[in-house]
Formats: sequence, C-alpha cells, structure tokens
Amino acid sequence: MLISLVALAAIIGLSVLLVTRQPVSATSVPSPLLGRTAPPISGTSFGGAKFSLAAERGKIVVVNFFASWCGPCQVEEPNLITFAWQQRRKGVSVLGVVFNDTLSAARAFDAKWGTSQFYPSIDDPNGTLAFHYGVTSPPSTFVIDPSGRVVAELLGPVTTAQLDQVIARVRA
Repeated sequence: MLISLVALAAIIGLSVLLVTRQPVSATSVPSPLLGRTAPPISGTSFGGAKFSLAAERGKIVVVNFFASWCGPCQVEEPNLITFAWQQRRKGVSVLGVVFNDTLSAARAFDAKWGTSQFYPSIDDPNGTLAFHYGVTSPPSTFVIDPSGRVVAELLGPVTTAQLDQVIARVRA
C-alpha cells in the first residue's frame, strides 16, 4: 500500500511538472562574435546553387547549424520553414549549415521536411564553418545584419516568434 501511494505521488508530481514547465526554446547567448563581421560562408546548396554570405550583403541573414540526428533541430525545423516563408520577400535570407553529420543524412532530413523549397542548406564537411562560428552543438543560430555583423546567437531550438523579435530589433 505504501509503495502504491509513493508511486502515485511521484506520478502526480511528474504530471504537475510537465504541465507547468515552460516550452523549450532557444536561449540568447553573449557570443564573442556579437558586433563583429560574420566569418565568411560559401558553399553549394543541396539543390546545386552556389551560396555566399558576401552576396547576401544588404539583407538580414539567419544562419542555422543543424544535424539530422539532433532532436531539438527536428523540433525547430517547422519554425525555421515558417519564418523563411514569412520573410522571403522582406529582405531576410535563411541558410542551413550541416553540423557534424553525413551529407546523406542531412539530405534525407532536408527531403523529409521539404526544407530546400524554403531556404538552402550547405555542407560543412571539415567543420570549418562551425569552428569559425564557435559552434559546439546544434542547433545554433546566428543572425547577421545587412552590413554583415553578427547581432545575435541563439542556442537551442528557435521559434518563429524569437526570430521575429530579433529581426524587429535589427530593423529598429
């Protein structure tokens, strides 16, 4: 009887915790890149188009480091797609960068979500881009202003609302 009561109390406590906890979302961090010119990025997208951060000058660019094996990356993907769709004609570009993953797995992730219909993704086979951005785990998202400076770094799964807030701050 005592064991049953303890188990019931544990289940009720866990249920209350799960119901009242805050949703998981990205955290803004004080990156050493903030205010500095973003490290260069270039590559060929999964669709075969060339991408260069330098060619995006004049636009706000959201760079998201992701991996197919990353659970939080799967959680944030619908938000990134929605954000990219909403911002497509508003001077904002989104770029996915593969982090510590095989190209075939990353392409399968892209195909599963239909990501390439909304924004390009490029491979980082040697981790050079991740190194220059200081990325140690996905998802990590950087926002770069039209002049090419890093204005935000978000760790964890981003939401559309979080990205909208950062973009509004950049435009202000």
